[in-house]
Amino acid sequence: MQLGVEGGAVADNVESAADRVRAAAADGADLVVLPELFDVGYFAFDSYARAAESLDGDRLSRFAAVASEAGVNVLAGTVVEDLAASAADGIEVPAEAGLANAAVLFDRAGERRLVYRKHHLFGYGSEETDRMVPGERVPVVDLEGVRIGVTTCYDLRFPEQFREMVATGVDCVLVPSAWPYPRVEHWRTLGRARAIENLAYVAAVNGSGAFDGDALCGRTTVYDPWGTTLASAGEEPTTVSAEIDPKRVAAVRDEFPALRDRR
Repeated sequence: MQLGVEGGAVADNVESAADRVRAAAADGADLVVLPELFDVGYFAFDSYARAAESLDGDRLSRFAAVASEAGVNVLAGTVVEDLAASAADGIEVPAEAGLANAAVLFDRAGERRLVYRKHHLFGYGSEETDRMVPGERVPVVDLEGVRIGVTTCYDLRFPEQFREMVATGVDCVLVPSAWPYPRVEHWRTLGRARAIENLAYVAAVNGSGAFDGDALCGRTTVYDPWGTTLASAGEEPTTVSAEIDPKRVAAVRDEFPALRDRR
């Protein structure tokens, strides 16, 4: 789901995202994926600390409730996590204090099924490396017959992380992102490459909008295990829908056994 995100406007961003999740569920969606830092906006660095909460905090509890009420699986795209607050709530964390860029997957019952904290923090003129703690785990989960993994944005540039998930039999990788201009061709190429080389679905879900001169390029795209585009968007806020079939993954891997040929 390609959301328009306003920098620092946490309450408005969360309200809009919750409404869009309900609308997608009403249209028949089984899984809704929100973009990276849809709550605060990636480039609103000075707002990170103010926006941070435990993974058991009010913001994510709201999306758990929306998932349950609407009967839909939801990847709460990523949010800013307060690691000390999560630790106090009994949640396993990579550090006792600091902030993390965390994605949380809720099932239709509103149960938390997966937590992924972004591994590769972006420098290159960004303050993410100064403000965030990197994650350490690469979890996967079986969700209604589909084995799902999660990475985030800059992780697309690190193929070894995808290989780690493929070793566990992942069918589909969800990639919530805040990918900016001007690197549009990188966005298109890397998402497709990760699908092709891993013979897996890749759903690269970007945001839309601008903040202090930085603009997200949108172009949310879902690729099949051959790297074929199943659905895509332009730069404006929209909903992108595609069907994921784990039998298709198995068939492609059987037909073209590149993963078995690794040395």
